[in-house]
Amino acid sequence: MTDKANAVPSAVDIVQRDNCYKGFYRLDKVRLRHELFAGGMGREISRELFVRHDAVCVLPYDAQRDEVVLIEQFRVGAIGKVASPWLIELVAGLIDKDEQPEEVAHREAEEEAGLKLTALWPMTRYFPSPGGSDEYVHLYLGRCSSVGVGGLHGLEEEGEDIRVKVWSFEDALQAVRDGHIINAASIIALQWLALNRDEVRGLWS
Repeated sequence: MTDKANAVPSAVDIVQRDNCYKGFYRLDKVRLRHELFAGGMGREISRELFVRHDAVCVLPYDAQRDEVVLIEQFRVGAIGKVASPWLIELVAGLIDKDEQPEEVAHREAEEEAGLKLTALWPMTRYFPSPGGSDEYVHLYLGRCSSVGVGGLHGLEEEGEDIRVKVWSFEDALQAVRDGHIINAASIIALQWLALNRDEVRGLWS
């Protein structure tokens, strides 16, 4: 292959960007041109962009007991798509302007699951839907004790109604295989742990 065939385009020309809606989230309309793989700039295109804070997701893990802590809560986006819009998920939260991702991880673990995390292991960072959203997710494994964990949690003032449960790792992974766990962060985190579990248990047990 030639160098040109392997070159990564980098030029983006924002022609116009307008805000269409601003509430808890924001919707912008962007007109732009971008560089083509074959070289030169492409024609002007128009895209709607869902603008939101970046997010932090944490899979709390007790390496000694080989158990994970998962939460269950109502999700409006799942209405009409699956049998129940109450989804099994990771602890998660949005990053405020002056926060570091690690701070969000510790805060949300306490608020959503009543957990104290003693260490964080960065798994990966990813865009869940870059075709229409600028959200960027920081994904962590959180070291914890699962003893006595469970019950109902969440902040009433934020409309949170969260049920917390402890799962054996094998049961959680089987729930991914069975299509019972169906959100991206949870699937990615549990698959990451399946690949790295021996190393994690060696260091955290």
